[in-house]
Amino acid sequence: MQHPLNRVQTFLAVVDFGSYTKAANYLGISKAMASLHIKALEEGLAVTLLIRNTRAIALTEAGQAFYEEFKDIVRDIDNAFENVLRRRNRVSGKLRISTTSEYGERFILPLLPLFSAQYPDVTISYDCNASLNDLVAEKLDLVVRLGSLADSAFKSRKLSDYEILLVATEEFLVRHPVGHPTDLAQVPWIANSNLQSPTQWALRHVSGVVEDVAGRLGFESNSSTVIRSMALSSLGVAVLPAWMIEEDIASGSLHRLLPDYSLPRQSISIVFPNGGHLPHKSRVFIDFLCDRLGAF
Repeated sequence: MQHPLNRVQTFLAVVDFGSYTKAANYLGISKAMASLHIKALEEGLAVTLLIRNTRAIALTEAGQAFYEEFKDIVRDIDNAFENVLRRRNRVSGKLRISTTSEYGERFILPLLPLFSAQYPDVTISYDCNASLNDLVAEKLDLVVRLGSLADSAFKSRKLSDYEILLVATEEFLVRHPVGHPTDLAQVPWIANSNLQSPTQWALRHVSGVVEDVAGRLGFESNSSTVIRSMALSSLGVAVLPAWMIEEDIASGSLHRLLPDYSLPRQSISIVFPNGGHLPHKSRVFIDFLCDRLGAF
């Protein structure tokens, strides 16, 4: 019996995405063709691989075994093609990346024309997403994330780090004076809901003394852009990247609180699946970013 690779690839994509439609879009085929691939694979094997209903797609026992058997084989085949291209000094294929919107707009997007000029055979799919949960499910090659990373099965490479500042407007500070870290417990905070403890921080004085503070939640958002807007509207104190609010501080729209204290610097990391081999297209993009942003 023959085992066409495209049918196996379709099966793996349907399982990874949990959807015929998403798998078909990813593979560049129609949903009907994806269904035909799975049907032909099941007929050839004389087993049922997937159980379909209106809500979800589930693996049978045979389907789970088939998936575990072939997922690494197909990945190795893809890597073999990448290696052949590498030996020819040619980088090609679709590179699927994701960054947080604010950092990506400021630092990543301006670099894409330079990367494309250097590697014209690489097409880029760019996504804005603040979560690592979909790194594998969405078939992303790599993501750029800010802040501390939770322990996970992913690999990462530190790109750089950056300063974060505690800020508020003059109008807010007139109503809620902050002259010492202990004052921060009495004022409303605008929290970043992406963080586990967004109103708890360790402030380090220039003398080296560290003071732990725990603020009162007033507002929250998962977007730094929204948090900045709320801060500018005098709704509370906020912790924001220095590179994002440098103009606001220069103009006086926002004031840095407790300038003799500093917050922990935050890491910028490139995260990618923990596979056996990093695809060449991902490796060159990571090196490209490190060359241009590593000193930031």
